[in-house]
Amino acid sequence: MALAPQQSLLTQIQGFTQLSNGQKLGLIIGIAAIIALVAGGVLWYKTPTYQVLFSNLSDRDGGAVIGALQQMNVPYKAEGSTILVPMESVYEARLKLASQGLPKGSVVGFELMEGQKLGVSQFVEQVNYQRALEGELTRSIQSLSAVQGARIHLAIPRPSVFLRDQQKPSASVLLNLGGGRRLEPSQVSGIIHLISSSVPDLPVQNVTVVDQNGNLLSGPDTNFKKAGLDPTQLDYLTQVESSYAKRIESILTPILGPENVRAQVTADLDFAQTEQTAETYKPNPAPQETSIRSLQSSETLGGGAAPGGVPGAFSNQPPGTASAPITAPGAAAAQPGAGSTNAQGHKEQTVNYELDKTIKHTKLPVGSVKRLSAAVVVNYRKTTSKDGKVSLSPLSQPELTQVSNLVKEALGFNQQRGDSVNVVNAAFNLPAPEKVEEAAFWESPSLRAAGLGLLKFLAIAGVIWVLVFVVLRPIMRELARAPAPRAREEAGVDFATAQARAGYEQNLAAAREIARQNPSVVANVVREWVGKEGG
Repeated sequence: MALAPQQSLLTQIQGFTQLSNGQKLGLIIGIAAIIALVAGGVLWYKTPTYQVLFSNLSDRDGGAVIGALQQMNVPYKAEGSTILVPMESVYEARLKLASQGLPKGSVVGFELMEGQKLGVSQFVEQVNYQRALEGELTRSIQSLSAVQGARIHLAIPRPSVFLRDQQKPSASVLLNLGGGRRLEPSQVSGIIHLISSSVPDLPVQNVTVVDQNGNLLSGPDTNFKKAGLDPTQLDYLTQVESSYAKRIESILTPILGPENVRAQVTADLDFAQTEQTAETYKPNPAPQETSIRSLQSSETLGGGAAPGGVPGAFSNQPPGTASAPITAPGAAAAQPGAGSTNAQGHKEQTVNYELDKTIKHTKLPVGSVKRLSAAVVVNYRKTTSKDGKVSLSPLSQPELTQVSNLVKEALGFNQQRGDSVNVVNAAFNLPAPEKVEEAAFWESPSLRAAGLGLLKFLAIAGVIWVLVFVVLRPIMRELARAPAPRAREEAGVDFATAQARAGYEQNLAAAREIARQNPSVVANVVREWVGKEGG
């Protein structure tokens, strides 16, 4: 029969009062330990997991970051130069701090001019301005993805009233490139022009850029110029060769498959700057095929007898006997040197024809292709059998011919130019591709934080279950059962004795009722009791 809750609690209290002092102390310590463990588990569950927000911060940046975190109500921990925040707030806090320009690093900019005091000398103002300008330029250069750190030193001479004594400023830049990166010449030129444009009267040639290894970046083409080479020409040559190689690989990859073609192209380019001017004349053509440039004619006429005929002694002889002509009658023919005409005349004509002249001015392009040579290696064909085995087999001769023709077309093959193409079919000895395992979805920061919280909850729940059901519950059951026997032994009157007394009164009343109704039966019973006692 189950006891009522109030009676069970009363019984447990009575059982606790019956314990000895050592048992009472042990029980109290056990209950306090359980409460402390439960409270500690709850606090541990509510305590967030902290992760590094920034490390190696300067005192100035550390104070600024802590102040910003306090304004954003983000809990934090400061351990030396390292600041930690809850794991779920790391990325959000970094973005918000970056929007405020934090951390700024050890570089100071124009905020240095905000704390100027009254009475500062002009020299100090100039030094602070130069420091602020160096800091701003450093921040601008550090914003480049390839630059991890930078230091800039400006040498600004004092102005002079004499023109011949004026000097141009100069600048030196030290770059710390992170992750094995390198800057392209265009990027170095951009940094140089950025600094030159920020400092008045600073020429580009007065800016020196050096990396962390001491390599000069601002003038890498000095040695090439000394050798008569132009680095831009070398870059152009590399681009031309890589462009031809990509053409060959892109046209063969759909046929042979990816990673089955390797192509290298060598180009011979002509970088000579040549200009030609030619003036040519054709042979004299017929007059009717040429154009008249100018025509000049003159004619003189005069009267009186004039000698006629052919000059000489024959024309001075008297005329012979006249005779009639044999041909048509009545027609008079003028004989040379004969006649009675006295007219005189003079006629001149000058004709100037256009000259057939050709003037040709030719400027040859710089970087024209003189000769191309291509070397192409084609992998064996891979075939997979029904059982999954992969075998390699060389290409047939018609297939190699087809590949060679495609290479020539992609290359713009010109035999007169002396181009050459060599196609080789061989088995590639490629290393096995490394399997890059993708990050599991549970490795994300948010899920990782949720998983840690769940583990904390399960650990706390397990500890509480063990303490309640394994430790505390058996003790309470023992206390519920223990008080009854001890109470009977020490009090001398227990619940059974009380029940026995109540039964005696009931039996006595029943005996009296029976004696009134059946006196003879009662008499016989009494007689038997007396007989037993007497015997």
